[in-house]
Amino acid sequence: MARIAVIGAGMGAMAAAARLAVAGHRVVVYERTDTHGGALRRFERDGFSFDTGPGLLPLPAVYRDLFVKTGKEPLERCVDLVQVDPSSRHVFADGTRVSLPNASRAGVVAALDEALGSGAGKRWGDFLVRAREAWDRTRRPLLEEPLWPNWQVLAEREPYPAVPHKRLLRTRRAGTLAEVGAWELRDARLTALLESHALAYGLDPRTTPASATVLPYMEHAFGIWYVRGGLRELARAVYERCVARKVEFRFGADVTGVLEKDGRASGVELADGTVAEADFVVAGVAPGALDRLSAQAVVRGDGDVPPQPAAASRVTVLLALRGARPEGTAHRTVVHAADREAELDALFGTAAQNPRPTVTVLRPDDPGLVPDPDHEAVALTTVVPARPGEPCDTLAENMITVAERAVPDLRDRLLWHEVRTPADIAEATGAEGGAVPVPALAADGGRLLHPSNSTRVPGLFTVGGWAHPGGGLPHAGMSGALVAGLIVEGPEFRGSQ
Repeated sequence: MARIAVIGAGMGAMAAAARLAVAGHRVVVYERTDTHGGALRRFERDGFSFDTGPGLLPLPAVYRDLFVKTGKEPLERCVDLVQVDPSSRHVFADGTRVSLPNASRAGVVAALDEALGSGAGKRWGDFLVRAREAWDRTRRPLLEEPLWPNWQVLAEREPYPAVPHKRLLRTRRAGTLAEVGAWELRDARLTALLESHALAYGLDPRTTPASATVLPYMEHAFGIWYVRGGLRELARAVYERCVARKVEFRFGADVTGVLEKDGRASGVELADGTVAEADFVVAGVAPGALDRLSAQAVVRGDGDVPPQPAAASRVTVLLALRGARPEGTAHRTVVHAADREAELDALFGTAAQNPRPTVTVLRPDDPGLVPDPDHEAVALTTVVPARPGEPCDTLAENMITVAERAVPDLRDRLLWHEVRTPADIAEATGAEGGAVPVPALAADGGRLLHPSNSTRVPGLFTVGGWAHPGGGLPHAGMSGALVAGLIVEGPEFRGSQ
């Protein structure tokens, strides 16, 4: 039995802790805040309850696997997991609206043809077939295996089978998400639909590799899910599974350093001077925090992957509304920006804040979130640069104005609103500027790969969204499985089969 110190109680860290405890190790989690879950937090006021982090769960199989491998109770006995249908509703710049069925290619094709015109659905359906090929080529190395020592193979090869496109007497293939939209989808609304999946993670579609087509494919193939009571309930369930497996949690415990002895990790030091010895240390922290804990830790396989581009953050506006949620309301509506270039320049350039950004409107059909059936809890989210101290009051008002395109009577029903800023994300996760990590993606020279779960310091591992395989709830759970495998089975571990 090894002693294992886990730094942080985020979802990836807890996933690793539960798996390691089941393997017979003594696991202690040190969390600097007073609660678990990382970005999965909850805000409550006047009988209303809101998720302040992610509001929907893609690829729930990751957490089903975690619960199967760590106990007799499956995930569905621990949380009320429901499939969202339609998966999303979209309001485009020209006013066109479309609702997309969940995990139904034929349904999506028919809906797009009806809303956007004949042929639109087929172009999107054909695109999904190509995106599936990119998924099949990258799924194991990017999600299910430790980062390859020869990660350059992933960096150099574009897995998306782009359609040849004749341009200026030359035949070219799309290399970026924007080019896929322009050359293969050939409709500004389909392009907006495609690019929204990248923008949700703060990725610029003009420079993001075509391999990012796996993001809409994952949603299409595996569906979108919701946990009744909010996704904070998923964090609660994972925490309780850890406790049931005898994982020890110490909250308010700020780790200030990773101890080393004889060239390997030997424990952690806390802010109060306490030293806790350990045979292995698992760090579920942001890059800057890891650098402060251990200057020798950072490694990305045989040679370093390129530094990642600056990560974006999010602003969330929580709305308490009088009046019941109308029958047939979509759980998620994406209201697309009126001016694509203005939005991209505001996010990735030096332009001023965009007054009409893309806004995601979440309206869960969940009685547990409201004081009574005559009220509704709504959350608005938009992507912003990760800038400390960025003022958000004007942006929040703009987001409410944009959301009125999806909820016409919104301001008349509004009781109060609460704004959650990048500073709140920074407080919850420790990420500088409230940055939110992106999923690992192939191609583009490796700039969207993440550091290996192993580090230069033997016995020290990294887990969570800032480590391989990157950001997003499924990816965090996968990182926990990878770290547990590397510790239990050793460096020869090659992932689940």
